[in-house]
Amino acid sequence: MPSLNKVLLMGNLTRDPELRVTPKGTPICQFALAINRKFKMESGESREEVIYVDVEAWGKQGETIAKYVTKGRPLFVEGRLRLDQWEDKNTKEKRSRMKVVLEAFEFLGEGRGGGAGGAGEAPGGSFERNSPAPRAAPPSAPAKESLDEDVPF
Repeated sequence: MPSLNKVLLMGNLTRDPELRVTPKGTPICQFALAINRKFKMESGESREEVIYVDVEAWGKQGETIAKYVTKGRPLFVEGRLRLDQWEDKNTKEKRSRMKVVLEAFEFLGEGRGGGAGGAGEAPGGSFERNSPAPRAAPPSAPAKESLDEDVPF
C-alpha cells in the first residue's frame, strides 16, 4: 500500500529559533509556528483558532533559519511528520509529541527575515530545499551561429 508523509504549513514563529549542535557537529534548529484559521460557526459568528506546531530543521537550513528569522516573522515550511516518544523521568509515564521535520522552507512577507536589513542577509521570498549535491552541469548549448537560420519562428 502506498503511503505519504508530507506537511505544508504557513505561519508565524512563536519564538526566536533555537540553534544547537549535535556531538558530531550537525546543526539543529528548533522553533514553533502559530497557524491561524478563521471560520464561521453555524450561527454565523466569526471565530478564529490557532494551532501551534513544533518544527525541527537540520544542517544548513537550520543555520539559515536561525540567522535570518525571528519571533513573529512569517515562514512557509514543507516537511514530514515525526512522532517522538519517551518515558518521563519523574512520573515514569510514556510521553509523545508530534513534530514536523523540515525538508524545505521559504521566507515570506516583505523585506528580510530576522532583522533591520544589511549586508549578507537572505532575500525575502527565497526558497531552500534539502536536496542531494548538485549533479554535473549538462553539456553547454551550441553557439548561436551554428543554429539553422531558416527556422520559421
